[in-house]
Amino acid sequence: MTRILVLLLVVCTTLNAQEQSKDSLPELEMNSTQKVTGIFHATRIIQSQSVELLAKGSLDVRILHRFGRLSDGVKELFGLDQASMRMSFDYGVYNWLTVGLGRSTYRKEYDGLVKVGLLQQAKGQKAVPFSLVLVTGIMLRTADESSANGYKPTTGDRTSFYGQLLMGRKFSPGFSAQLSATLLHMNYVPNENWKNNFFALGIGLRQKLSKRFALTFDHQLVVTGLPDGYYFPLGIGVDIETGGHVFQLHFSNAIGMNERAFLTETTDRFFRGEIRFGFNLSRMF
Repeated sequence: MTRILVLLLVVCTTLNAQEQSKDSLPELEMNSTQKVTGIFHATRIIQSQSVELLAKGSLDVRILHRFGRLSDGVKELFGLDQASMRMSFDYGVYNWLTVGLGRSTYRKEYDGLVKVGLLQQAKGQKAVPFSLVLVTGIMLRTADESSANGYKPTTGDRTSFYGQLLMGRKFSPGFSAQLSATLLHMNYVPNENWKNNFFALGIGLRQKLSKRFALTFDHQLVVTGLPDGYYFPLGIGVDIETGGHVFQLHFSNAIGMNERAFLTETTDRFFRGEIRFGFNLSRMF
């Protein structure tokens, strides 16, 4: 994992240096300030939230798919016979405030979020070195489920919450990076092997290849809370921007598409070949 991350950083740095030489950021007058926009193409990198917020009055309709494992082979059409889906609606109340609602077929889970911009990266007289965003969310599982002793969880038991702090920076027109810290709480866990609270640290990278194409990397390290048999979510993908649409094609070991699901229920190991193809489709209104 460390070698893969180092390789990605080296490749991104090399591409970044080449791009800067031919497409450097515009020089600003000393008495002006310019906000830096487009740190990432979309409000999510792959599965994780990005520091991007929606403009006031904008509606982002998103459809996310995750298929089965490629290693399942031809019999399952390399995972395409199996699919889970999430649909969401995010709205820009103000330029600094985004709210959203979503629903996943996986465990029939509803989720909601509030995303607040605390700082926005800027250049010039009043420079700000990075963007800082706070995200809070709630998730409710509605699928039928019972514990080993026959107890049926209540609505409160099936509810989870999270808080997240994102820090991102656009280092050049082509290269962006983000760090995140997430605290997740599950009201009810199935047995003593589980914890109620989870803490995760994440990294996201984007390297533009052209005006419309970019490589992305998304990884979450769950520091506390995970029992044996569960692994850290990791994704590598390509963003394709086409006017009002953003297509995100990626390979990941996570089946879940909200914070509770991909942080606590990733049972596949990326570097053991347990990889799923997926895509995110974003349409802006």
